[in-house]
Amino acid sequence: MTRVSEIAEHWFGLCRKPPAVHVLQTGIGIPTEPVWEGQPDGGGGGSGTIRRGIGAALSGMRTLNRNRQLLWFTLLAGLVLAGNTLGQAALYAIDWTWTRQPFIVSYVLNFLIEFATLFSLVFLLAGLVLSIQSKKEGSASFFEGLAGAKKHLKSLFLWSFVLALAGILLDIVFFYVPLWFPHELGFLYGFWHLEPFLTTWFLQFPFNLTLYPMKTIGDPVVGLAWIYPYGFMEALTFSAINLLLFILTPFVVPSIVLEQKTIREAVVGSFAMMKKIWAEVASCAVFLGVVAFGVFLTYYLVQAAHGMVTPPVFVFSRPTGTWFALGLLYDLALWSVAFVVATVGGIAALDLFTDAKTRLMSGIVEGNQNGRIPAGEHVRL
Repeated sequence: MTRVSEIAEHWFGLCRKPPAVHVLQTGIGIPTEPVWEGQPDGGGGGSGTIRRGIGAALSGMRTLNRNRQLLWFTLLAGLVLAGNTLGQAALYAIDWTWTRQPFIVSYVLNFLIEFATLFSLVFLLAGLVLSIQSKKEGSASFFEGLAGAKKHLKSLFLWSFVLALAGILLDIVFFYVPLWFPHELGFLYGFWHLEPFLTTWFLQFPFNLTLYPMKTIGDPVVGLAWIYPYGFMEALTFSAINLLLFILTPFVVPSIVLEQKTIREAVVGSFAMMKKIWAEVASCAVFLGVVAFGVFLTYYLVQAAHGMVTPPVFVFSRPTGTWFALGLLYDLALWSVAFVVATVGGIAALDLFTDAKTRLMSGIVEGNQNGRIPAGEHVRL
């Protein structure tokens, strides 16, 4: 049989085991075109790259608007991060009020907190992916997706372990690398560390709702400070690292739950797809980041209103009851928006995963037709 007939048999359904491609309805509404057109060896590019990345984010917003059950992911992810904050606050309080923990003990406890957090988030993300993928008509059932995710507990457990270990190592690097900076480059410390920026923001109204004078450790108001801002800032630092890890490996969880791949196969496949569609992933992440940061900057309006309506107050004095309630409501609304954006990011990652799989398969078909891949060779994606 000729090469052409072999290719036809293999790719158009004449062979016994044709390769399966799970195509999801992304709803982006943008014509599919290879992101690496003219670059057969990989890499993103093309005039539509940014448009496709932003389109995936907008598609995620439309999907979330049509399927309000997916907001359960938002709520549960928020509760997981609240638990992370409480864990970091307890660790912070123990470390400073009772005894100074050894270096290794402190990081082991941090690892356990982060592992529990990441396993919960990865499991919720798997449920989100499966609920969207299994939707036929009407709304997607998030809890049905969670039930389906139980079949992949072992792989999700191992992937969470890998992410938690990587997160702790990155935290150590971020903490110790600035110590190696020469004195002339000391100004880079502020750019390297998140805490100086977070401290500047979260020690002012409306984020710092206590604004109390330090009294005694037994003071209940002082005890609350272990949770906010100290535990919250520590949790936010780790959350930024975890977010970076998720952005660098956005297709691992979909590969595990949709294609039953092992951790190694999912990671290798994720990097292969990222090589083809990295520009779309970057533009989608930047777009959602700009949206979240733009909403965050509205705190200047609250500060301005607080300064115009009430007289200037000393930094350690407490706000009035009305402003306290306003600040609390603002914080709740702000973090709710942040978790909604995170939900949209998870949906957009599935859209991009589908797009990347389709284009990667198209590239293999084109390679077969050009004779670069032997006909009939089994390629597992």
